[in-house]
Amino acid sequence: MNILASLQSNLMIPERYRQMSREELEARVIEVKERLGKRLFIPGHHYQKDEVIQFADATGDSLKLAQLSAENTEAEFIVFCGVHFMAETADILTSEKQKVFLPDMRAGCSMADMADIQQTEKAWEKLQEIFGDTILPLTYVNSTAAIKAFVGAKDGATVTSSNAETMVKWAFGKKERILFLPDQHLGRNTAADLGVALEEMAIWNPISNMLEYEGDFSEIKVILWKGHCSVHENFTVQNVIETREKYPDMKIIVHPECRREVVELADEAGSTSYIIKAIETAEPGSSWAVGTEMNLVKRLIKNHPEQHIISLNPHMCPCLTMNRIDLPHLVWSLDTLEDNSGHNLIKVSEDIAQNAKLALEYMLENS
Repeated sequence: MNILASLQSNLMIPERYRQMSREELEARVIEVKERLGKRLFIPGHHYQKDEVIQFADATGDSLKLAQLSAENTEAEFIVFCGVHFMAETADILTSEKQKVFLPDMRAGCSMADMADIQQTEKAWEKLQEIFGDTILPLTYVNSTAAIKAFVGAKDGATVTSSNAETMVKWAFGKKERILFLPDQHLGRNTAADLGVALEEMAIWNPISNMLEYEGDFSEIKVILWKGHCSVHENFTVQNVIETREKYPDMKIIVHPECRREVVELADEAGSTSYIIKAIETAEPGSSWAVGTEMNLVKRLIKNHPEQHIISLNPHMCPCLTMNRIDLPHLVWSLDTLEDNSGHNLIKVSEDIAQNAKLALEYMLENS
């Protein structure tokens, strides 16, 4: 088989899986799980469809699921229901005896793809010319393994939406400036909450390979990579205004990947886990407008009928790349686990994995 044919075979699901009924697909998942037992572990991200999440052995955010995969040493097969960078992180943290698979290789992350390694290396070279050795890079865990490795090699660290403030403080204790990849909104919201003025933040545009900033470069403390989450950026000030008008007593809670002006107007902002906990511990009868991915919002509505919950943006769609993983792809992936075909195997090269693990370890040690 040539390289192109091999690539296509890993991307194109056989038609027979499309022809199977939901009942047949669900029965097949149950059968494989029973047969493989503890040899199989299925982590499922919060944003996955209900048809997939029902079979998850654990649910959570990307880092938590990668850590659980590593801790589950009996599991030979990790079938990660999430997106590509999440499966990469799981492969970095798990042992050589464990194999990580992604049911659909098209399940990527537009935010992670907004910072590739070539762009980052070019940016770093130019920023060193401008600022010298005064910058420490930080990358959101929602980034490729190559970007994590770049950051780790520069003594920087990864961050999550839960520990971003802690890690930004840590970074400022080491260098005068930080480069925050790849989500400008999480970087801006975190720095602003720590007292950094918006006027002290610049944007690095990877397309033009230029710093976007009006003023004296010596005033810059935070350099924000020009990337964003295509889901969270779609929550707007107008959404907040309309929600306030229609539901004056409703609390608005949003993810920090939202725009700064939306976060400022919201009642609360926090990670996916923070949002879930806030809803779970809220008083019955309370009202919430939630600014995060629609699959999760619908699940919160379903699981908490004692509360009035809506999406902050009623026209919001689920994350399209997360939604690529469906029951047919999950069954296809499970069916190929034992035939050694390497179907949709996620394998990070040793040199990249080593430095990426450094960035993750710096975070875990300091947060």
